[in-house]
Amino acid sequence: MTNPPHTGSPHGGSPNIAAWDRIAGKLSAEAGPADGVIRYGDDLATERDLRLLGTLEGKRVLELGCGTGHNAVALVHQGAKAIAIEPSEQLAACARRFAEIEQVRIEVRSGDLADLAFLRAETVDVAFSAGALGEVDDLDRVLRQVHRVLRPNGVFVCAMPHPFALCVARDATAGGGPLPLGRIELVRSYLDGGPVTVERMGESFTLYVRPLSAMFAAFTRAGFDVDHLLELAPETSADPGPALPTTVIWRARRLGL
Repeated sequence: MTNPPHTGSPHGGSPNIAAWDRIAGKLSAEAGPADGVIRYGDDLATERDLRLLGTLEGKRVLELGCGTGHNAVALVHQGAKAIAIEPSEQLAACARRFAEIEQVRIEVRSGDLADLAFLRAETVDVAFSAGALGEVDDLDRVLRQVHRVLRPNGVFVCAMPHPFALCVARDATAGGGPLPLGRIELVRSYLDGGPVTVERMGESFTLYVRPLSAMFAAFTRAGFDVDHLLELAPETSADPGPALPTTVIWRARRLGL
């Protein structure tokens, strides 16, 4: 697994939040200055390439899991009015400090991603998340809340760990295989929707694996219509083997008049 994107961040149970709290300072130090680029993850195509959010000038945009605040600041630089919610109090503090450094106004809340009661219904034009929903256990609750706050026909764009990437690994013990890093092997069922533990930056994180069909069903239950599904692999990789998707990006539109 690659390191988590410095622009997106986590939800999930208290162990995950505690882990993010512990590494918040390091992520903030490594993130670098603002460059105005909205990122879906490390070494992936950016919003400049994908153009999923649409024109942001004057739009009210909600970011779920703002991490160190770089995407939220980029949203403001593109003319949006940014609101962010971040489960990790330490990362939320980093985002507030970064907004102050960049001299932009961002409303940063610390709390559960589904705790959106501070927003009135149908007051958000665009919702965005880079990496956070992979750590959400009760995804239906989050999607219902995002649907509530979005205006009719508003879009929700979110990047998540690709379920296939969480099902395969290199066999480090295999010798003489066709690839110098070992053969790729299936380590869990693709259809297993249970949690999986991954190691990142010296910390353990729990991710919730959902097949693509399960995500489609979740969006439909919440009243969304999915109009884009993109499967991305890192643009540069030291792995000489076949490219595997590491991230899936969804764009779903809120149904209703």
